[in-house]
Amino acid sequence: MTMPHDSRSPLAICTRFGIPIAVGLLVWFLPSPAEVSTDAWHLLAIFVATIIAIVLEPLPMGAVAVCGIAVVTLTRTLSLNDTLSGFSHPVIWLVVMAFFISRGIIKTGLGARIAYTFMRLLGRRTIGLGYSMIATDLVLAPAIPSITARAGAVIYPIVKSVAQAFGSRPTDGTERHIGAYLILNSFYGVLVTSAMFLTAMAANPLSVQMAADAGIEITWGRWALAALVPGLASLIIVPFALYRLFPPTIKDTPRAPEMAAKRLAEMGPLERGEKVMIATFALLLLLWIFGRQLHVHSAVAALVGLTILLLTRVLTWEDILKERAAWDTFIWLSTLVMMATYLSKLGLVGWFSGEMSGLFAGVGWMPAFLSLALIYFYCHYFFAGNTAHISSMYAAFLAVALAVGTPPLLAALVLAFFSNLFSSMTHYGTGPAPVYYGAGYVRLKDWWRIGFVVSLINIVIWLGIGGLWWKAIGVW
Repeated sequence: MTMPHDSRSPLAICTRFGIPIAVGLLVWFLPSPAEVSTDAWHLLAIFVATIIAIVLEPLPMGAVAVCGIAVVTLTRTLSLNDTLSGFSHPVIWLVVMAFFISRGIIKTGLGARIAYTFMRLLGRRTIGLGYSMIATDLVLAPAIPSITARAGAVIYPIVKSVAQAFGSRPTDGTERHIGAYLILNSFYGVLVTSAMFLTAMAANPLSVQMAADAGIEITWGRWALAALVPGLASLIIVPFALYRLFPPTIKDTPRAPEMAAKRLAEMGPLERGEKVMIATFALLLLLWIFGRQLHVHSAVAALVGLTILLLTRVLTWEDILKERAAWDTFIWLSTLVMMATYLSKLGLVGWFSGEMSGLFAGVGWMPAFLSLALIYFYCHYFFAGNTAHISSMYAAFLAVALAVGTPPLLAALVLAFFSNLFSSMTHYGTGPAPVYYGAGYVRLKDWWRIGFVVSLINIVIWLGIGGLWWKAIGVW
């Protein structure tokens, strides 16, 4: 979590730099178990220090990752080639390409047009407005891996403008009229859509790589198919449940479709850039879904899509260079994938799973895995972001789940889905949370209370309805 005091104070600076270094040195000099090599133990020390630094933020995440790379190389824990191996991983390039493609959706105004179109169709009632924002996010999610950009640059501005148009503002006590409902509804929706597609959240490929290190292949299409039914169920049920748990005082919004129609009229007919963007998006979805049959890797498909946008001048090379989030993600994701991969290759994850599986001796795999999944889920109260949580816990919990007999693909997918859904509980658990909470429409106690209830609803949906769906399609 972000430190509450001024980050520029000497105490804050010493704390944010000192704690990761101290913990890393402590682990480094602790005697390693006999079954674990020295290099594996030293890499664990650097990994732990890196994760703590990501949480405490003495530097931006990308800068922390660069420091981690330097330490791994200087200490000769890994060779230079091994240390830089993460930067060549295809799944990382898939996400980076998707970031660039998402810039086209925002730049051309296509995202806003989609939102206003759904708003015109569904917006006559407040709950319909909520579903219109979720439908917009569902359409955009496969091509925008930054949930903060997707929520903050496309959905949030429209939600806020609609709330204010209906006289709902946090400054005059009218936040419950409509604004609070729309804020929470959109936030919970973006978490579900992030769980539905491999390319909908920047850290999802980290889960995929950790699963691959355990011998489990998760393709874009396999992820999307498994998430389809429980995801749609969550997107239908959660807004309705929220409407009952935290009802807006304004139920009918007959002016909303008129507002949307006016904005669409101002935007005019589809422009050339939007048409190219729609065609490229459709092509990408086809290649991602049927890539295995067509022998086209999902990263290659994304590269083709980006090439089309560059050749048609929908995007310029300057747009690519300015996409800071993509380059930042490239640095930190490559670093974390490298560390996680070699922790597995050097045997540390296997040793940990062997030690932990003894705790579940005599317990069937189903109750054992349910316990592991719930612990993994609710540990997110202690994390200020998805990446740190996935980096530090996913591989270990997956290894234990496999050791107790959980079907491999089921274990990998459930933990990956939970790595998005667990962010509903706090106002700091994922990138969009501070954006939506910072709007001031929802009090902190309501955010935590309702977020916990929504977490229970999502768990029931994904393990209940999802479990039956996964059985039907052969996941377990």
